[in-house]
Amino acid sequence: MTIDWIDKLRRMLQTIAFCLAISAIQFAFQPEKPYDIPARYSLAIGLLTWALVDFGRHLFRSSENTGWPAGMAGIGLPLVAIIVGYVGGTLVGDWWCGVSSWDERGRAQLRISIGITLMAGIAAIYYFYTNGKSAWLHAKMNEVRSQASEAQLKLLETQLEPHMLFNTLANLRVLIGTDPVRAQDMLDRIIAYLRATLSASRSTQHPLALEFERLRDYLELMAVRMGPRMAYTLDLPDALRDVPVPPLLLQPLVENAIRHGLEPQVEGGHITVRATTRPSPQGPLLVIEVQDTGAGLPATLPVSGPGQSFGLAQVRERLATLHGAAGALELIATEPNGTSATVTFPLKSATAP
Repeated sequence: MTIDWIDKLRRMLQTIAFCLAISAIQFAFQPEKPYDIPARYSLAIGLLTWALVDFGRHLFRSSENTGWPAGMAGIGLPLVAIIVGYVGGTLVGDWWCGVSSWDERGRAQLRISIGITLMAGIAAIYYFYTNGKSAWLHAKMNEVRSQASEAQLKLLETQLEPHMLFNTLANLRVLIGTDPVRAQDMLDRIIAYLRATLSASRSTQHPLALEFERLRDYLELMAVRMGPRMAYTLDLPDALRDVPVPPLLLQPLVENAIRHGLEPQVEGGHITVRATTRPSPQGPLLVIEVQDTGAGLPATLPVSGPGQSFGLAQVRERLATLHGAAGALELIATEPNGTSATVTFPLKSATAP
């Protein structure tokens, strides 16, 4: 059994504050008596009751959703703690104040203090009970939110792969009729790419080096179709090879650069994929740029939809799911022609959770 001592200290301080508030209310109704007397009794009774409940609950099997003892122990423990806490706390208070609450003179006050202890004890125990349940619900919500994010990333990934595959198969169909040898080479590239894709799809993140290897597979696949009209450069520093990134994050940007940048130009163009870092007030950022020397951005970007800006929309959605506002995708026109798509999100080490 592991005891969270920070949590115990927090509850003890809350109990002290609660006891002092109770004694202040009691003093307000009996201002003729000094404040320190009810404060001493309140602290003695309250802290003893708290200790019996908070440490005693570890002796019983606890409910998973509250951390409170399950079954009859959940009712019996606080009742016993209130009774023992009152009797023991009153004895400590008598010793502390140098009086006796059990003689004839103290019996009238005894009835009042019993009522106060009973009401205060129930209120405090209810507070700690609901607080524990609220903390458990919070943890469960975070767990479910994390699972939902992972499921959403997987869904986005499965949407991206068919999108790329359909485009590639359409190109392969054309090559089969015009250049069977290149079509055979392209088919071999498809098999290699899909094998790497299926292997990496078992996790929501993989090293940046593997992402670049998958880009190389894809670009080699496209080079079979475009021939000398396409050239590419992959620039990945050794220090960033093990940085974790979502699978298939960059491939839609490269596909977008080929489809909207290189293909509309008769002479084709060059694609450069470069990974760097950049400082920020919140910590270092990973910056990945996909730049092409193609036709450049149109005056009006197409609306996201079937066949229109699909890759860009998916990349933005994946960044938002993983990094919220800290993840960004920026599209800018480059000089003298071409487009640069830059992905930015917090840099995490390979061992980061």
